[in-house]
Amino acid sequence: MKLDILAFGAHPDDVELGCGATIAKEISFGKKVGIIDLTRGELGTRGSAELRHIEATNAGAILGVSVRENLGFADGFFINDKEHQLAVIQMIRKYQPDVVLCNAVDDRHIDHPKGSDLVSNACFLSGLIKIETTLNGEIQEKWRPKQVYHYIQWKNSKPDFVVDVTGFMDKKEKSVLAYASQFFDPNSKEPETPITSKNFTDSINYRAKDLGRLIGVDFAEGFTSERYVAVDKITDLI
Repeated sequence: MKLDILAFGAHPDDVELGCGATIAKEISFGKKVGIIDLTRGELGTRGSAELRHIEATNAGAILGVSVRENLGFADGFFINDKEHQLAVIQMIRKYQPDVVLCNAVDDRHIDHPKGSDLVSNACFLSGLIKIETTLNGEIQEKWRPKQVYHYIQWKNSKPDFVVDVTGFMDKKEKSVLAYASQFFDPNSKEPETPITSKNFTDSINYRAKDLGRLIGVDFAEGFTSERYVAVDKITDLI
């Protein structure tokens, strides 16, 4: 299956938090979108890998993604080496996306920049014909995405561009809250973490609202780019 967009996240819920509304918007235009989680999030303070798998499946269904896979890398300990690069290359060649979305370049959680570098490197390497990967016993064709963008996460990094996601925040928030084990629950007896506060849950809305304010719309999501952002006409800018 060829996808238009393939979004990678170091952990289940990274994609929903970083670019869930953008994904929902693109799907509404008829684009085929998939999500690849690098780890099962097994080191998370709350929940379990098994529970997060169920939550990720539900979150993907809310967004309407065409496919979701998990590479099962070691949460907290995966590295950007040949073995991990080849596994990501296999996914890129399997789904042949035009656009890849991935973790923030710099962030609080160490897996986020690691995942960012890993996926970015794999996108380049996937276009090299002399790197051989197989799927179901067949040699895969080389494939390099046209664009690689990094969504913004914990740190309020300055975006290179923003996407108007007005009308799609409801789906984003529902997809995030599908991870009930991870976020604010006043009745939970489990330990508190930086993402379990009500302030963090509220920030999903107010951070998007603030980015939207800066471009004159209700809500927006921000991204950084590995190359200059180009437009065909100056009037393409909103």
